[in-house]
Amino acid sequence: MPAKYSHVKKRTTNPKKKAGATIQSGKDSNRHKKLPNHLDKTITNAMSAVSQLERAIAKIFLIRFEQDIARLFSTHIFCVALIHLPTFMMRCITVGGPSWVAYNADCEEIKDFFRSVVSMDLRQAGERVSTKSVLWSYTALREFALSNNVPVCRKRGLHSLRLLPHYDSLKLHMDSLEAMPHAAFTKPPHLGALTEGLEALEEACELKYGEKSPLRSTPPPGWDLQWRIKVRTGYERLSQTLWRVAREFDVGGYGCVLREKLTTKWCDCGCSTDHLGEVCEKTVREDEEGSGVRSGKQREWDGRGSGVLGWETEEEEDIWDIDLDFGSSDSEEGDGFGSEMTIAQMMEIRFIKAEREKEFGNAAFRRGEYQRAVKHYKAAHSIEPELPHYQLNLAAAHLKLNDWLEAEEACTKALGQHRSIKGYYRRSKARRMLGKLDDAVLDLRAALKIQPSNNEALDELLSIRPPDDSSRLAPSSSSLATSSSSTSPAPRNAGSLYDHLHLPKLKPPKQLPFARSSNDDKKIKVSSIPVSYEVPLMPAGKTSIEVKAKDVKTRTESFIFPSWEKYTVRLATC
Repeated sequence: MPAKYSHVKKRTTNPKKKAGATIQSGKDSNRHKKLPNHLDKTITNAMSAVSQLERAIAKIFLIRFEQDIARLFSTHIFCVALIHLPTFMMRCITVGGPSWVAYNADCEEIKDFFRSVVSMDLRQAGERVSTKSVLWSYTALREFALSNNVPVCRKRGLHSLRLLPHYDSLKLHMDSLEAMPHAAFTKPPHLGALTEGLEALEEACELKYGEKSPLRSTPPPGWDLQWRIKVRTGYERLSQTLWRVAREFDVGGYGCVLREKLTTKWCDCGCSTDHLGEVCEKTVREDEEGSGVRSGKQREWDGRGSGVLGWETEEEEDIWDIDLDFGSSDSEEGDGFGSEMTIAQMMEIRFIKAEREKEFGNAAFRRGEYQRAVKHYKAAHSIEPELPHYQLNLAAAHLKLNDWLEAEEACTKALGQHRSIKGYYRRSKARRMLGKLDDAVLDLRAALKIQPSNNEALDELLSIRPPDDSSRLAPSSSSLATSSSSTSPAPRNAGSLYDHLHLPKLKPPKQLPFARSSNDDKKIKVSSIPVSYEVPLMPAGKTSIEVKAKDVKTRTESFIFPSWEKYTVRLATC
């Protein structure tokens, strides 16, 4: 030992303690020892398999939801054409005469009114249809499981992990759904023609203006022997306009609550069908006990499960009015103000809150306070995400602030619900400032496809593709539809202009079997009637559950709530 350490006594070794230390060290090393490669790979593969299964189930539910909302809302649109369009047409006839609708069914005033009401209806469709769609799809998934001898718990329902051995079959079904055309609104073939609506319309016209009218001895001017063909043609063209407007909306933009749950809260966590089972299993079993398990298409995997009424029948429309609380759990807080409200009332209150934020935003926008307007528009959209016009307002504010990326994003969200002129036009301005000229041109062409007479979109397109720059022009796949009631005339050199922009030329209006009269040139104004609501004033710091209905004070407020019942039709004033 060196002299430096000679004063230190050398410690004797304790064999037992050393042995014990060695054993403990061995335990620690085993505890932190890396798993064998084959075990690590097995766990990773198992987690990946569960994740793939959850994604497949979520995708199946989402695709089937889009199919359901397209089918059911198409039934709703058919009923609107059958019940509400005759009344709308009678009001237009009262102002413009029997042939006015035939010549003006495609005018922007009518289409804008249709767009506002369809948007409000679709706002409810996302929640109303998603509830039934989830029930149907879960029932079909449950039938698939039972047919493969997969057990289903009576209380908690079906768990997705039990379907792992059958992932290939589920994947095959998902692939077949994805291969189908994107769900869109179209007239249900099993509902037939609008004969009843036309008969009711002709009878109303006969009683008010025809020979059987008790109000007049002679028909008014314009009501000649051809009035029936005029009314019939107008009704047919008005129905076609309604369907064209409905197809501007995309089912993929609705049902935000369901989409969020399926894509974030129910994905990759192994609990997708746990949640669905708890909600749906009780309802499915009660339905089976009440109506019996029926055979046939309703039990097939491609159907909608057992016990579902109205599959591909006229009874489907009844589903539109079913309350959304089919699977709600019993609440012990039943005395609250919120618990006494129906789903429709809660949706109305939600709309009122969103509209109030929008009005605050509009006031700030008019004052030039665009940052404040952005906050209010964002608040409105967070309250009511199923209405696209809040995003359009938000885009307008971002454009004022030169926030091009934010404006583009807001327009894209709005266009995901409704392919509107404002959405395409405002996104084109944002994309132009971002240097995305080709994308801006595509947006402007899409806007002109919706409204060929829109001079703002045409001028913007010309500023991007001026006549002296034709090197970057490319043929457009969009086709401009004819607008018989264009609010502005076509350019003087329309032919060469449209050739330069590679836009299809405007087609002449379709010839009708009767002459156009001076009354058919009248302009009308369709306005929704403001509706008064008793808005609850909640005490500060308390929720609707914590306050009893009798203790809540209300305030009367008026809002524009577009609907098929409350509106006026009058001559437009210059």
